[in-house]
Amino acid sequence: MTAQDPETKRTVVPPRSGLLHIVDAAGYSLAGFKRLWAETAARLEITAAAIVTVAFVWRGAAAWHWGVMLVLFSLVLVVEALNTAIEVLTDGISPHWSQMAKDAKDLGSLAVGLMLVVSGAFAGLVIVGVL
Repeated sequence: MTAQDPETKRTVVPPRSGLLHIVDAAGYSLAGFKRLWAETAARLEITAAAIVTVAFVWRGAAAWHWGVMLVLFSLVLVVEALNTAIEVLTDGISPHWSQMAKDAKDLGSLAVGLMLVVSGAFAGLVIVGVL
């Protein structure tokens, strides 16, 4: 039996409490980051953040520019992670093509696209000196 086999027996481990719960949560977050890193889009977004960082240093961006950009790029990765989760769940629940699955994936993609437009517009305005 493989891990994908529905007949695979799994046991539910009750959550630990106290500091061990925080340790477990950190491990889950790290696993999530590793999964997100497997997405080409996330790697491209992190690369874009590095390029914007160099451009901000070159431009001498103000502290508030850095703060806003940090929040925007963090939100890009948050939305990308949620979009990836939607895609993974949709593929698992609806392995065959369906309009509902397509709509779910398209809406997740739209959310990422909107965050990229807002982040890119802000970075561009700072780099060209409008802000």
